Amino acid sequence: MRNPCRFLALILAAGSLVIVSGRPLGAQAPKQAKPAPAAPAAKHVLMTPGDMKWGPAPPGLPAGAQLAVLDGDPSKPGVSFAFRAKLPDGYRVPPHWHPTDEQVTVISGSLMVGMGDTLDEKTMTTLAPGAFAKMPRRMHHFVIAKGATEIQVQGVGPFAITYVNPKDDPRTKPTGQ
Repeated sequence: MRNPCRFLALILAAGSLVIVSGRPLGAQAPKQAKPAPAAPAAKHVLMTPGDMKWGPAPPGLPAGAQLAVLDGDPSKPGVSFAFRAKLPDGYRVPPHWHPTDEQVTVISGSLMVGMGDTLDEKTMTTLAPGAFAKMPRRMHHFVIAKGATEIQVQGVGPFAITYVNPKDDPRTKPTGQ
């Protein structure tokens, strides 16, 4: 049933379409809600490859990789992040999973990616520069770098890694192994 107090009229005036919305004569205009306070301005990030600060990968990853955080803080829950990783030829991350989605773009080199609980090179897909992969949270997967490889990883924190086989976790190995 239509509300007789509200109407919308279309008026053709001088070749233009004018839309008029109204209320009955004498009715008060509805009170306007106060605007919400402005959100703090987001930080603008511009970074050239020369601006990236590279350092060793965190202890949860096998030794040999280098990382540069581009934006955000991968350790903070609910915060978006982006980082780059340089992986040497043959670099392997055994079967593992993350508590959040992981999005990977290959920048250079080749990254072999496989799914499951056992690293099996025959089942892996090779991703060339420009390729993209998304591993949903908790998906068991593994990677191998073919040639020196650079990737970009994006997601929403926390970025954490759990190995399918705890013996593969470099955090549990004695120093020097």
